[in-house]
Amino acid sequence: MYVQILDCNFFRGGDFMSYQDEIKAVARRIRQFREQRKLTVQELAYRCNIERSNLSRIEAGRSNCTIKTLVIICEALDIKLADLFVSSYG
Repeated sequence: MYVQILDCNFFRGGDFMSYQDEIKAVARRIRQFREQRKLTVQELAYRCNIERSNLSRIEAGRSNCTIKTLVIICEALDIKLADLFVSSYG
C-alpha cells in the first residue's frame, strides 16, 4: 500500500512558517481588521461576547483559539474566515 504524504509547503507556495508564526500572522490580521474599523479591543470583545483579556491574548498571538472563535471574530469584523489567512501567505 502506497501512502502519499502531502507537503504543507505546497499550500503556502513554498514558504515555510512555523506553528507560532502562523498563529502570529493570523493575530496580526485580526488586529489590522479591528484597527481599520476603528474598534477598540473592548468594543470587538463585546461584539464577540468574549472577555477583553481573551481577545488581547488572541491578538498578541498567545492564544490558539478554535475555528468557532475565529468565525465569531470574523462575523463581528464583517469579513470572511479566509481573509485572515490570505495575506499570511501572499
